[in-house]
Amino acid sequence: MTDEESGPEPRPKSAPVDREHTGPLDVQEANAVRPYVDLGGVKIPPREGLGLRLEVEEGTGRVVAVGLDFASSSLQVQPFAAPRSSGLWHEIREQIEQQILSQGGTTRVVDGVFGPELLAQIPAQSAPGQPPVNRIARFIGVDGPRWFLRGVISGDGALDPQVGAAMEELFRSVVVVRGSSPMPPRDLIPLHMPQGAEPDASAAQRPRLGA
Repeated sequence: MTDEESGPEPRPKSAPVDREHTGPLDVQEANAVRPYVDLGGVKIPPREGLGLRLEVEEGTGRVVAVGLDFASSSLQVQPFAAPRSSGLWHEIREQIEQQILSQGGTTRVVDGVFGPELLAQIPAQSAPGQPPVNRIARFIGVDGPRWFLRGVISGDGALDPQVGAAMEELFRSVVVVRGSSPMPPRDLIPLHMPQGAEPDASAAQRPRLGA
């Protein structure tokens, strides 16, 4: 199976109409002379106060997500291979919603700057003897050319519109590097440590990405 459409009901792409100008960008659309931190499937422009966390799969050591800490918030990003002319976000958003509901959480679909997004309250583990708590998160997604980029905003960016706008701008700044190799839709586009990082880097490591 390649990255062409599969299944009986391909879904339309979900992305801002000006995505190719305002982001998230494909590597072919990005400014070639702008400095970026190269993480394989994504490139991140450095900025003052930005921290990077690489989320690593236990056992395999594979990098499965990039965490960006900024403005008292966190943004997790994951790039996936996608069909050429249909999208993944509508279907993936529905699956995320069902998973959260099955855990006892609540969800609400709202119209955001990138299109439909999922605002969720997710049950979180509380301290012994303390009442249950919920974690608030915003799930956002954009279908690009042969890729899909998922983001999860947590912290103040999920609650405060002003901080949320800063996290949205951070999501727009991500550049996706799909590559030319055939990949099944939904496969994670390979991520790797930035050049010069130790090979045993883990999610606990937070190098700064200040300009």
